[in-house]
Amino acid sequence: MTDVIFLHEPDLTTAEFTDVLERSGLAERRPVANPDRIERMLRNADLITTARLRGQLIGVARALTDFSYACYLSDLAVDKTHQRLGIGRELLARTHTAAGPDTTLILLAAPAAVDYYPHLGMTNHPSCWTLPGTPRSPTLPATGL
Repeated sequence: MTDVIFLHEPDLTTAEFTDVLERSGLAERRPVANPDRIERMLRNADLITTARLRGQLIGVARALTDFSYACYLSDLAVDKTHQRLGIGRELLARTHTAAGPDTTLILLAAPAAVDYYPHLGMTNHPSCWTLPGTPRSPTLPATGL
């Protein structure tokens, strides 16, 4: 892991992000077939922390935060060929540091990763609730508040 470079990359490209999602296995849970939606996911994130090896993106953490109280880690993806080397742990730590020392880091684990997060010092919180969005037509424009 000594050759891995960690950066904050707010301008990460859709193509690179989608590629690492696919190489990590997380693409099955993300709208990678909809590049416009992936682009919005990137542009509206508050923190994008990356891991690169010889220039190639091998990991990414994408987060939404108020930099004071809460930081929702919406994506933590590491290329399968580079997993179990501490890259995910470092992405998580750097994201948490950038969000601020007082923030609580929150994430929803992929079913296959449920056993991973306790090793990072995270605790399970049984009262999380979700309300899925309604998919809209790809031809409709995104609207803000």
